[in-house]
Amino acid sequence: MSESLPKEALKTVIEALCAPAISPHGIDPQADRWREEALKAALPTLLARASAKRLRNQLLVQADEMMLAALAADGTVSTADLPAILRTRRVWAGLVAGLARHPDQIEAAVALLPRLPGHEVERVVRDWDLNRYTCTNETEPAPPLPQALFDAVLEACLTPLAAYLLHPEPEEGWEVVSALSKDWSLELGDNSAWAMLGRCPERWAELAAHPTFGTAVQHLLLDQAENRAEEDAQFQAANAYPPGEEPSEEGPGPALSEVLLRACLPALCIPELAELPNPQVTARRTLHHIAHRVHNNPRLADLATEHLRAATDALVNRGQLLNQPNREADDHGFDGRVLRLAEDLALLSANPDHLAGACAQLASLDPPAVVSPKPSRTLIRVAANPDHDRPARLLERHSEHRRVQALNALAANPHTPHAAVTETLDVLHPAELAWIADNAEGPEWFLGGAAAVPAAADEDDGVVRLLSDDELDQHPDPASVLQSWLDSPTVDEYFARSEVYQAVVASRHRTLEHLLQIPADDLLSRHDPEIALKILLDYCGRNTKRWAALALAMTLAYDEEKISFGELLESLDHAPEKVPAP
Repeated sequence: MSESLPKEALKTVIEALCAPAISPHGIDPQADRWREEALKAALPTLLARASAKRLRNQLLVQADEMMLAALAADGTVSTADLPAILRTRRVWAGLVAGLARHPDQIEAAVALLPRLPGHEVERVVRDWDLNRYTCTNETEPAPPLPQALFDAVLEACLTPLAAYLLHPEPEEGWEVVSALSKDWSLELGDNSAWAMLGRCPERWAELAAHPTFGTAVQHLLLDQAENRAEEDAQFQAANAYPPGEEPSEEGPGPALSEVLLRACLPALCIPELAELPNPQVTARRTLHHIAHRVHNNPRLADLATEHLRAATDALVNRGQLLNQPNREADDHGFDGRVLRLAEDLALLSANPDHLAGACAQLASLDPPAVVSPKPSRTLIRVAANPDHDRPARLLERHSEHRRVQALNALAANPHTPHAAVTETLDVLHPAELAWIADNAEGPEWFLGGAAAVPAAADEDDGVVRLLSDDELDQHPDPASVLQSWLDSPTVDEYFARSEVYQAVVASRHRTLEHLLQIPADDLLSRHDPEIALKILLDYCGRNTKRWAALALAMTLAYDEEKISFGELLESLDHAPEKVPAP
C-alpha cells in the first residue's frame, strides 16, 4: 500500500478491499484470493491511517488473530479497538500479550484475563515473545515482561486450585464416571499453575506462605518441583556435552531446600481430601498421592515420620483398604490396586497389622504367566543373550515381576512381620523366586527364606516354553505339547494368551481339536482367519440353516461372550430362528 495514497481515496480503497470479488456468475474465487492477499498486505498501513471508527471496524473484522496480536504489539491496534474486535471474537492470549506491550494498556490487558478460557491464561506469558519461532539476528528482542502482568497471570492460574482446595467436593453425577476418573487429587497437578510457578523459583518461599495461595503453592511444589528439576537437568546434560563425552555423575541438587520443604509440610498429607465421599476410592488414591510425594522427596520420610504414619493409618482405616472384596470378572484394575497399595504401605506404614494385610493381599493374586516365545527372526539379536530366556528376565517382559517386587519392598520395611512375608513366599511362582535370587538386594532373612522354599519334585522352572515346529519334530507327540500349552494356566493371562494362541494356530502340528478350543474371536479376526474360513466352509457346506445361524451369530456380539470356536460351531445347530429385538 502506497504511503502517498490521498486521504480522500482511503475510504474507497478500504471498501473495495473488504468487498468480495464479484463476477457475473457470483463470487470469483481466484479474484477473491487476490483481494484477500492484497488486503492482508495492506492492513497494517490502512489501520495506521484510518481513524474513522467505521473504517477501522471494517478492517478489524478482516484481520486474523495472529495479525491482530502483532498489530496490538506494535501499537497499531489499541484498547480503543477492543469493542469492535470482541464483537465477533472471543479474547485470546496473543491479544492480551500484544496490548500489554504498552505501559498505558497493561491495566486493560489484565482486565481481559478473566475472559480467557482457563487453559489459555498461562499462554499470555508463554506467548509474550511473538517472534520466538521466527526471530533472526535482525529481529528486535521482545521488551521485558511487565511484573504486573506476570503477577496477574500467576494469580489467575493459582486461583482455580486454591478454590478447589477450599471445597474439594466432586461434581454432581460423579458416580457415573469411570473409576479411573474418580481421582479428585488429580486436580492438584494443574499444569498452567506449575508452568507459572516454575518461572519464579526465587519467590517460592514467599508464595508458600501467601495467605490465599500458600496451600496451593505447597501442593504444587511437593508434586512438581523435584520431577521438573530432574527433567530440566537431564535435558541440559543431553545438550551440553558433545557426543562421546559423559556428563558428571553428580546429579542436580534438590529443587526444594530443607527450609522450603518444611514450609510445605502442612500440605503433605493432603488434609483437604480427608473427608471426601466414597473413601474406598478417595482414600486409596490419596494414599498413593502421598507415597508419590515421598518417593520424589525422600527427605520427607525423616522430616515428617509421625505425621506420615498417622495419615497412612487413618486412610487405611477410613477406606477399609485391607478389606478387599472378591475380584469381579470385569475388574481389570484389581491387580494394579493391590500392587500399588502394597508398595505405598511398604514406603509409608509402620503398622505391623497393615503391612501383614498387604502381604496377604499379594498372596491372593493370581500367579504370573511366564512364557518363553518360540524362536523367530525378530529374536535373533536377543536370543544370543544367555539371560534372555531366564525365568527372571521373562517375568519382567510384561511387568509380571511387580508382585514379588512389592513383596521385596514390604520385606525391607523393618515393621513388616517376617511370618507374613514367609507365608507369601510359599505361594510364589517359581519364576518369582528366581527373580528374588537374581535381584539380591533385600534383607538376608528374606533372601534366605526365598531360597528355602521347597520345590515340588515334578516342578520345572514354571515357564511355558513355546517351541518351533522344527523343535516339535523331535518330540514323540507334538500334538500333546500343543495341548499342554492350551491347558496351562498361562492362557488366563492376556499377554501370554495371545502368544500361546498364535503359536498353536501357526504350528503345522495343530489339529482341528486344538483350533476348536481357541476363542472364536481370536481365530476369526486375529490369527489367520483363512483357517477359520476353511473350517466354516467344511462345516456349513450346503446347509442354509447353518449359514443363516452363522450370520445371526455375527450380529450377537460373539466376541464379547468369549466362546470357543468349537462352541460357536455347535451353536449353529441350536440358533434362534429370528434375531431378537434390540
